[in-house]
Amino acid sequence: MPDAYTVLWTQDTCRELRKEGRVGQRPPVAFSGAHQSLPAWSGARVGDEVYALHVKQREVFVVSRMRIVDRERGDCCGAEPETWRDPGFPGHADWWMLGAGGCGADAVHVDATPVRFDQRIPGDLLPRLTWRNRRNQTRGLKYVVDGRLERFVSLQGFYRLTPESADELAELVGA
Repeated sequence: MPDAYTVLWTQDTCRELRKEGRVGQRPPVAFSGAHQSLPAWSGARVGDEVYALHVKQREVFVVSRMRIVDRERGDCCGAEPETWRDPGFPGHADWWMLGAGGCGADAVHVDATPVRFDQRIPGDLLPRLTWRNRRNQTRGLKYVVDGRLERFVSLQGFYRLTPESADELAELVGA
């Protein structure tokens, strides 16, 4: 059975998505990296789902649900850079804000829902969301007060959802 994960897209990332006119479009790719400048999509495999989340004014939104199609660099990525000045993924230049220029970036090809900023996670769902680590220990979302997220630190990173939370998010976005 496929796993589901969450990844937090920053204010900067979401601002650039809007500025570049990507709202309503389906990202074909996202980027993973070994450096802290990008979330490391470690453990995720082809077929797994990733929910890109965004926090604005203490509310949490699902920006896109992405199903991983491929984790290899393909022809669509364009030529590999010959020098450090060359773009890392010229074939995905339209989606650079998702991390194409990140240190040690790797392309993760996805089948995604359109980018949107109006799919709010209801406040009563936030305290029920849980994630599990490799040792099968679970944790909830910290700093939820009255259905609003006071601090987003527990969302930063790339985390595996429990099957129950994955089902709830899938239902929210219309799986």
